[in-house]
Parts: sequence; C-alpha cells; structure tokens
Amino acid sequence: MNRKVMKFGGSSLETIEKMQAIATKIEKEALQGTQIVVVVSAMGKTTNQLISLAKQASQSPSKRELDALLSTGEQVSISLLSMMLQDHGFKAIGLTGFQAGIKTSGIHTNNRIDDIDVSHILKYLEDQHIVVVAGFQGQNAAGDITTLGRGGSDTTAIALAAKLDCPCDIYTDVTGIYGVDPRLVPNAKQLKMISVEEMKEMAFLGAKVMEPRSIDIAQHYGVIVKVAHAHIDSEGTLIVKEDMMEHRPITGCSVLEKIVLVNIQHLPASMTLIANLFVTLANEGINIDMISQTQGSDGFVTLAFTASADDLDNLESVLRYLTHDEPQVIIQLDKNVSKVSVVGSGMRSQSGVAAKLFQLFADHEIAYKLITTSEISISYTMSKEHTNHAVQVIAQAFDL
Repeated sequence: MNRKVMKFGGSSLETIEKMQAIATKIEKEALQGTQIVVVVSAMGKTTNQLISLAKQASQSPSKRELDALLSTGEQVSISLLSMMLQDHGFKAIGLTGFQAGIKTSGIHTNNRIDDIDVSHILKYLEDQHIVVVAGFQGQNAAGDITTLGRGGSDTTAIALAAKLDCPCDIYTDVTGIYGVDPRLVPNAKQLKMISVEEMKEMAFLGAKVMEPRSIDIAQHYGVIVKVAHAHIDSEGTLIVKEDMMEHRPITGCSVLEKIVLVNIQHLPASMTLIANLFVTLANEGINIDMISQTQGSDGFVTLAFTASADDLDNLESVLRYLTHDEPQVIIQLDKNVSKVSVVGSGMRSQSGVAAKLFQLFADHEIAYKLITTSEISISYTMSKEHTNHAVQVIAQAFDL
C-alpha cells in the first residue's frame, strides 16, 4: 500500500475557500489508493493573533499556558478539514499532537520531538481513514501540551514520514525551492532538486522555505521530501539524499536578517573567563553563530560573535553581568546587520569560490564584517543596506 504525508502551511489554509481546494487535492491522492496522513498548521495568521491575545491578557504569559493556547490554532484546522473531507464522502479523522502519539521534551514553546507512537495513526489508515494531524504540537512526560517552535509543522510532518517510512510533500505558497529569494532577485531560478545536505545548510543560514530541524530529520532517516505550491500545479523541488549538482560550485544564496553582532573589546585573555561567558550564554538558551577572536599584545582580546535578535533581551542581561564583573570591557551591539551566505556542495571539489566572492564585493564596494566557512558554505555579516545588492551580484555571478 502506498503511503504519503502531506503538509499544508497556514497561508494555504487561511480561508474556507482555500481549505476546500486543499481538501480536493488530498482527495485526488486518496482516490489513487494512497494512504494519506495530512499535517496542518493554524489558519493564516491565527498563531500571531493568539500570541497577541496572550500579551493582552498578561505582561509575562506563562509559557506552559501559552503552549496550551497556541495549540488551539492547529486544532481548528484539523477539525474543519476533516469535516470537509467527510462531507465529500471520505472517511477522515482529526488528531491532536497528543492523540497522534507525538512525545516531546524541552522548554515550553520550543520543545523537540523525542518519539512518535504511530499505532493510533496506523489503525485509522488501515481502516481507510485520511488522518489529519495537528502540526507544531505534542505532549511532554508531564502530560502538558507543548509546541515545537518556529516551523514546527514541517518538523511534525517529516518526523511522521520517518516513522511511517514514506515520502513527505510540503505544500506552501511558493512553487518550489529557489537558489535565491525571488523577492530579491525576480528572475531567480527554481531548482528541480537539491541535496538534503545543501538544503539543511541553506535553512540554517536563513532560507525560509524549510525549517532546519525538519531537514535534519529528513537527512537522518532518509525521508524523500518534495516542496511544491499548495494551489498551483507545479513540479516542485525534490530534496534528495545525494547531490546531483556537483558541477555547480554554488547551489543557493541565503539571507539571515534577524541577527545582532556583539563586539567585546578589552576582554582579559583568560580561557576560563571566555569559556564561562559562552557557558552562561548557552544556559540562557542563546545560540551563538559566527565567532571571531583577535589576540592583543596587552593581555586582552577582542571577541566578536553573532546571535539571534530574538534572544536580545537575554543577551543584554548576560552582557550586563559581564560588565559588572569586568568593568574595563567595551561592548558594542550592532543590530543593523544581516548574514549573507552562499551554499554549494560543489565547493568541496572546485576552488576559487571564496576568491570570486571577495573580488565581487571589492568590485561593488560591499563591505563585510565577520566571515565564517563550512565545508559547503561561506557566510558574511554586513550592514543591512548592503544586503540586497550583495545577493543580486552573487545571483548574477553564479547564475542562481
């Protein structure tokens, strides 16, 4: 028996009319004899509206209660979509994260999936039901409702596909994955396929089509993923295990905008002090990205790193403690920066990519601050006013 997970995001479900169109798409798959598990997000901007309500109710809403509130958005979607499918003569049932067997752990509003007991889902599939699962949510060991953070419905869908040993189609508001954001480069080229390694790197570096944790699961469990438009028939883009584009040095260019650059000058050159700083940042849940350390000749160092702008409050709190203990340090926070990254597994076997990028930036007078590399990527932090220009010249130079 063929089996498939189909995931639909909030923008494709924002109205009853759009949801009816989604129901028709699901029914076409079911009529081909495929067992279907559908994963849905909340309708449109429902999650943002619920967060707004929580902030109106409380200046500092409990994260446990916030999870319980936010989970209701997806529950509306599963109920409405199941009703539509039933009205069209199909057996369908909506399941919350708990009912679907999704077990999680971690901090509220940002849990991770530990395991999924799919026995409940399999029972309904064998009884010829279309199973509609609420994405973005689960249940922890204490029995609390939990949510999975940004892109949690993608993570739910691909985790379910891994447990059910089947492919996963991610339906969104774009026709596939592009080498560069079409909003920045209108003639950007859509990719027919991309390796899961490149997709994961692009997602971590800012590409918004897929959530990084979901791609990590796809890579680990070998899930075949297709990204396509929810309401336009399109070939989409396949995310495959093996790289099929090694002759291309660069597959894509990503931009990460919500970052802050921290520059700490006159910091004592103490390995213990620096270690304690990063341990404190980690304990506050602050994910540090690019790091640069310059050794001075006077027993001090200059340390620079980037972090998510979402963590700014916690970051500033940690830095206040640092200045209290080390009053001689000078700290600069630059919030007007973004990170531009190029990604391509072809960099492993082709030299000259970095040289070409440095020359491009020199020719176009694009200044940059920090640089980091991985085996298949090069990233630059730069002022936001240079970002669009940098992406456009990269796209033209590498035919993205």
